[in-house]
Amino acid sequence: LFLGNGPSGICLSYLLSGYIPYFKRESLHPHPILQRKLEEAPGVSILDQDLEYLSEGLEGRSHSPVALLFDTLQRPDTDFGGTAESVLTWWHETDRAIPHLVLGRNAPGGAWHSIEGSMVTLSRGEWMGLPDLPFKDWLKQKRRGLRNNRATAEDIAQYYQHYVMKKGLQKNFRCGTVVTSVRKVSAESISNHAQKDLQENCDSLWSLNEKSMEVFQVDGFFKTVKGDKEPFSIYAENVVLATGTYDSPTWLGVKGENLSYVHHKLSALEEAVKNNSIGITSDPVLIVGAGLTAADAILFAHHCNIPVIHVFRRRVSDPGLIFNQLPKMMYPEYHKVHQMMKEQSAACAGPYECYISLPEHHVLSFGKDKKCVFQDKNGYQKVYKISMALVLTGSNPNLSFLPNNGLDLAMDGDQPVNPKRNPIDVDPFTYECTHEKGLYALGPLAGDNFVRFVQGGALAVASSLLKK
Repeated sequence: LFLGNGPSGICLSYLLSGYIPYFKRESLHPHPILQRKLEEAPGVSILDQDLEYLSEGLEGRSHSPVALLFDTLQRPDTDFGGTAESVLTWWHETDRAIPHLVLGRNAPGGAWHSIEGSMVTLSRGEWMGLPDLPFKDWLKQKRRGLRNNRATAEDIAQYYQHYVMKKGLQKNFRCGTVVTSVRKVSAESISNHAQKDLQENCDSLWSLNEKSMEVFQVDGFFKTVKGDKEPFSIYAENVVLATGTYDSPTWLGVKGENLSYVHHKLSALEEAVKNNSIGITSDPVLIVGAGLTAADAILFAHHCNIPVIHVFRRRVSDPGLIFNQLPKMMYPEYHKVHQMMKEQSAACAGPYECYISLPEHHVLSFGKDKKCVFQDKNGYQKVYKISMALVLTGSNPNLSFLPNNGLDLAMDGDQPVNPKRNPIDVDPFTYECTHEKGLYALGPLAGDNFVRFVQGGALAVASSLLKK
């Protein structure tokens, strides 16, 4: 049973539906050591090989060895701008399929359906693709090309839905579901009646393995077309957490943050522009944060000629700032925001109208009169009157359906799960939770934050489940 139907869940569903990757004979991988290893067992599927052995020595933009392995098998020289074909071939072996269900709140694609459709992805378009259906091939069918090698969120959301249909995975997906609880129960405690009921309803999908004394009970509700909530309980031997990190935006924890003009999602700005509640003559919009979502908000406001005050804690030259890590050629719009941040501080007027940058500042409070108090690194305070505030400083996963909010699963059990600072502690070659056998974590929950790298986690989980 998977919780979450974003790219991680879709990719794992593909692998567990009996689609098995093999090394394509006669293909040549640019990494000579990996090529030699692949040639050692050409007739054995990648899922049945030793993933630790295959991924040893690989380097790249992920800390996960299996993520690097699956990525380089699908896109051999992509980091060097190459377009070498995948060295994998896919066989549909129905006898190896593992029955599973994928539960998600939205249509397949997860959080991609919640992102403003015209937003352009950070990653190159071809890196957003899933196994055996290149994204750019799908885009060609729509008679469209990639702008600057990148795609819009709407394209990606549509591609993921198309992928599920094209690969015949839709029978495994249940959309409109909300999970409220996941807990371990003893197999004996499930009454024979409940089990009989379950098997009748699910084509014996969840016939329990007599050997496993404990199973997971997953409770939640299904939202019907009429808007009713129908409760469900499902029992499963293995549960995969793939719920991403888009759930709960981070709060600053300052006075007045719960006032109605303070928002934590970019969509609030789009909504306010749409219904004309802010415009060219409004007081400035305050944008807090120095990540890509904050940059998207600045670009959107700039496009609509809405004045912006931009507050962030770091120095503009801080190497940890995402803008200092992006190539200018590929990301011209983010480079522009970075330039504005540098050149248009409150201290000295720059060439950009309607924008003021306040580096190394933080918000002290939001007032009922829409006056906001900031403090700089030297302790000096400033007050600005604003029309609305957008606090865009990241988001955290909502794991309230797990015992103790999932804290016991994290690397540091005293802190909440966070994709960058404190992911769930998993075995790097199976992605099974170190602290709870039978429970797996994928994607941002396990520290993999890019679509091209979440797929390696799916490979590891599939490999582990096929060997159980």
